[in-house]
Amino acid sequence: MRFEVRVSKRLGDLALDVDLASDAAVVALFAPSGAGKTTLLNLVAGLGRPDAGRIAIAGETLFDAAAGVNLPPERRRIGYVFQDRRLFPHLKVRANLLYGRQRSGDDIAPTLDLLGIGHLLDRWPATLSGGEAQRVAIGRALLADPRVLLFDEPLSHLDRARRDEILALIRRLRDETGLPMLYVTHDASEIDALGAERFDL
Repeated sequence: MRFEVRVSKRLGDLALDVDLASDAAVVALFAPSGAGKTTLLNLVAGLGRPDAGRIAIAGETLFDAAAGVNLPPERRRIGYVFQDRRLFPHLKVRANLLYGRQRSGDDIAPTLDLLGIGHLLDRWPATLSGGEAQRVAIGRALLADPRVLLFDEPLSHLDRARRDEILALIRRLRDETGLPMLYVTHDASEIDALGAERFDL
């Protein structure tokens, strides 16, 4: 089973209660803004702690309240592509890509070729288009040697042409890397385009 996320978490007025189990390559979390989608991704990534439950990805337990298991974020091997990309503005693209890379001996050329970003290495993040910045953010996530990729509304700040471009890239990642993906969106057309299993929060 790729995904087992059975957790509960209360944050103020938000009571998140999730029971998700899936073998799908891409699971899309679908809900309007404020429903807890990003909160759930943060729980999976270890950036927050559930009140109760269990999280397992690709057969490894990341969190289990009953067993006292709570792996720190750096041991979860999760590539997280944030909605606002979160590139470091004081680092050029090359340094952004290498930040957090887990295996220093790895050749980054295949990732550069896959994403079409080799020509951007000496650019500053502020000079990138929205689509270029999102490709760099995806590259940084891939170079962290992840077991799973998390996408938090990665198309929300892009125009239609760039949205279609990044969707095609994510489909290619799905097919070529075999990495399971949790994908957050409030747009059902993205779920259809990715052939994802939909899970409504």
